[in-house]
Amino acid sequence: MTDSNAPDSIYLDNNATTRVDERVIEAVVDAMRRGFGNPSSLHGYGEEAARLVEEARARAQRLFGARSPGEVLFTSGGTESLNTALHATLGAYTDGSCVTSATEHAAVARPLAAHAARGIRVDVVPVDRGGRLDIDALIERIGDGCRLVTLHWANNETGALLDDESIARIATRAHACGVPFHLDAVQIPGKRPMALDELGVDLASISAHKFHGPKGVGALYIRRGTFEQDAFPALFTGGSQEGERRAGTHNVPGIVGLGHAAALALEHVADPAPSSGRAAVRARRDALERELLARIPGTSVHAADGLRLDNTSSLHIPNIDGELLLASLAAAGVAVSSGAACSAAKRGPSAVLLAMGLGEEVASETIRLSLSRFTTDAEVAEAAKRISEVALELRGLEAV
Repeated sequence: MTDSNAPDSIYLDNNATTRVDERVIEAVVDAMRRGFGNPSSLHGYGEEAARLVEEARARAQRLFGARSPGEVLFTSGGTESLNTALHATLGAYTDGSCVTSATEHAAVARPLAAHAARGIRVDVVPVDRGGRLDIDALIERIGDGCRLVTLHWANNETGALLDDESIARIATRAHACGVPFHLDAVQIPGKRPMALDELGVDLASISAHKFHGPKGVGALYIRRGTFEQDAFPALFTGGSQEGERRAGTHNVPGIVGLGHAAALALEHVADPAPSSGRAAVRARRDALERELLARIPGTSVHAADGLRLDNTSSLHIPNIDGELLLASLAAAGVAVSSGAACSAAKRGPSAVLLAMGLGEEVASETIRLSLSRFTTDAEVAEAAKRISEVALELRGLEAV
């Protein structure tokens, strides 16, 4: 018998992108109507648009935990923010090293490969089977000739997370050696407090569509003093926008959307209620994992024994091809993924899971479930039912 209250479709791919909050949509539409002027124009229309941009910058500053709005640079998204941070810090060098990890996103790994071709040695620190870095070993690699440390705060596939104490230790060592420290913080807003100034981070990258904002807009935190006399080698040149750090007419509606999404993300992180805050997301993720582990024999969770994002579950379901499972779940109305959306078209096992030493077979049998603050108890219950039924059917077993 079909449950008439069950959701028709269930979205569990929030690490790829999130549904835009209705309040953000309203703010974006309003900005299109009354903030259509060019923020660089010296008349009332331009002044209104500029006011909206600066209001959003102040909200992004609070999200980052930055000292001043001037430490926020608006970009077109996470990829530009990441590339800008890497090229700005490494572009002047053809020698020395960059310390990073084995499980970075392609938007970090590929620019680093380009700098390696120019002479920068990319010093890759391995991770264990839980995706954890050896922080002591990493710190030892920061020294003379090191030009940059760049790490993800949280892995988008497994949710494996750097704790604040480790981040502060890395920052302290980097600063002692005169080395800038960049964090890929794309998966963090709305899931954890950031407090970048307090932690000592120099640069950090975010993207609005990962925290219920619009696509095509992001931000880069640049700690004051990271570049001499605040001179920043811009990736885009032409106009004097963003303090000559990024030329081009501002995407006013997108920036407004990022600002509103940032404010809502801060509210969610600070919400202590077990039914609506971070605790609620974690409880639903844990409930979903418990049900799937109980219903599908042999299933395991990657990185489960370490610090993880509250919303992320990387599940190994043995004896089922991951791509076949994804397609079957999509047909059953459950949207999940096998890893980074930008790598989905490139077939093959996850480079992150391979770097964790899990092997091609395990990597090819892994799916990622990622919840959001909008995921409901009913969706979790129905997802557990559908995923287990589909998985057991693919194994040729009857649902238990």
